Amino acid sequence: MPLRYTLRQLEYFVAVGETGSIAAASQQVNVSSPSISAGISQLEEELGVQLFVRHHAQGLTPTLPGRKLLDHAQMVLRQAAALRDLAGDLSGSIRGPLAIGCLSTFAQIVLPGLRRSFLEAHDEVRISQVEADQSELFSLLRQAKIDMALTYDLDLPRDLRFFPIIELPPVVAMGDDHPLARQSSVSIQELAPHSMVLLDLPHSADYFLSFFSKAGLRANITERTRDMAVMRGLVANGFGYSIVNVRPIYDQAPDGKPLRFVPLSGDQRPMKLGLLMGAATDRTQLHKAFVTHAQSWIEAQTNRLLGVRPQPD
Repeated sequence: MPLRYTLRQLEYFVAVGETGSIAAASQQVNVSSPSISAGISQLEEELGVQLFVRHHAQGLTPTLPGRKLLDHAQMVLRQAAALRDLAGDLSGSIRGPLAIGCLSTFAQIVLPGLRRSFLEAHDEVRISQVEADQSELFSLLRQAKIDMALTYDLDLPRDLRFFPIIELPPVVAMGDDHPLARQSSVSIQELAPHSMVLLDLPHSADYFLSFFSKAGLRANITERTRDMAVMRGLVANGFGYSIVNVRPIYDQAPDGKPLRFVPLSGDQRPMKLGLLMGAATDRTQLHKAFVTHAQSWIEAQTNRLLGVRPQPD
């Protein structure tokens, strides 16, 4: 008996099963909600089972058959993707979808330019992106929701592979009128009494606070935020200093107030920025091409990421 359902319908089914709503699934697969709903209904009719229980204004819950079929549908989609990747490898072409995750602290500085540069060289590739914290990136990689992630070497688990590209030492972000802002460098001992605006993200916060614990000190945390732009705004408006590894392109907060960045003195561990992949992930031609391109592109951006400004003629 010929199959009457499509991979596209399975993709809709999996998206709804993972997100719990047609609206969220629509955003995930970039298809209209009516198309998602119609695809699910057609799949239910073809399979002869109800896949979801519809709750008015509360999303959808998989039925017992739906939960069992969801696992198989995910496997079928992975196998279909593997078939596509194998065909690309055999033909030597660089094409197809690529899902990239990026640590939210530097995504706005790195990812758009890297994507544009890669797509100019390989116009048959379709890249999707997601910004997340370190823990979320680990989860997305393990669930195969992204192919690789741009991130730091922070508490990396053994089941994931990291390819380092550049090192970024910590620097202190301060408002223009901070008493330490005019120094050529600043020590942890000098920072400790002052108010700190902590970028409070999983793993990242532990990294920043480790500088103090290593020196037998405690940071004077008066503000916490998970948003890089909010952190810069608080710092520029005098609520305290913060510690970062990547500098913005312009030394100012989103509201236009000036920022100063001063190197953190002492033997402080730099961050390694690189690409993270699942240890068991087969590296296709597309994956290899992106890794190679990302390495060369990011290396070329090192001075900009470190905040080294070109000297005027």
